[in-house]
Amino acid sequence: MIGIVIVSHSHLLAKGLQDMAIQMSKNMVKIEAAGGVDDANIGTNAERIHRAIEAAYSPDGVLILFDLGSALFSTQMAIEMLPAEHHAKVKVSAAHLVEGAIVAAVEASLGHSLEEVNAAAEAVKDMQKIL
Repeated sequence: MIGIVIVSHSHLLAKGLQDMAIQMSKNMVKIEAAGGVDDANIGTNAERIHRAIEAAYSPDGVLILFDLGSALFSTQMAIEMLPAEHHAKVKVSAAHLVEGAIVAAVEASLGHSLEEVNAAAEAVKDMQKIL
């Protein structure tokens, strides 16, 4: 089963979304939060993201969702810290953070592949919230 990493500039946002996604996946998916420079300061921390990727890693892969542009840069740095053989099993998603993380958690709990989970998470961009 794939793992999921939530990267946010806010520790509280990442942690809250992690809690929600864990509940939605019925605690079947490894979901790690990597928010903030630390628990008190806004920003991103490549080392913190790296540790989250390692904690969520499985041979099936890891899907990473992020909030704002510079989080992508920190995430890319974190991926570079991984052993080279893990790089192909890590996917950074273009999905919206909140909706994408919830859909990814549910899809991962169903045993879907990294590619399938990412496709479902990215598809929420086109989902109409208000009819």
